[in-house]
Amino acid sequence: MFESAKAGHATFALVREAALSDAAKSKIIQNFKDLGVTILQGDLNDHESLVKAMKQVDVVICTVGSMQILDQTKIISAIKKAGNVKRFLPSEFGVDVDRTSAVEPAKSAFAMKIQIRRATEAEGVPYTYVVNNCFAGYYLPTFGSVRAWFHLSS
Repeated sequence: MFESAKAGHATFALVREAALSDAAKSKIIQNFKDLGVTILQGDLNDHESLVKAMKQVDVVICTVGSMQILDQTKIISAIKKAGNVKRFLPSEFGVDVDRTSAVEPAKSAFAMKIQIRRATEAEGVPYTYVVNNCFAGYYLPTFGSVRAWFHLSS
């Protein structure tokens, strides 16, 4: 978002009302404002606020966390109703979930991302899926910590 604003692109951020009154988050929001980012107030659980926000933009880059992946269906619905969004990038950065075989617990996480892909496609929302492969840095802190979980008996 910072780079978009620095490059002079009209940049918007959807912010919950609660974030505006949070001291730590309000500093981040002020930094966005100082860069020229337009702050839109809304909430994933308020459909009309989402539609209102979507009507002001033509590209939506979603960055919800892993615990909110399925909440993107609300964004997809708002994009569909607004009718003007030219591109949606769902928050599913990582592996290409349509072209990987996984075991649990990744399989369940990927299933949610697949569900968002199918919902996006079913609604006819123009999309781009960002696939940058697995976040290797996630595993690096424990990479050298190989442990034996078996007992050798004599």
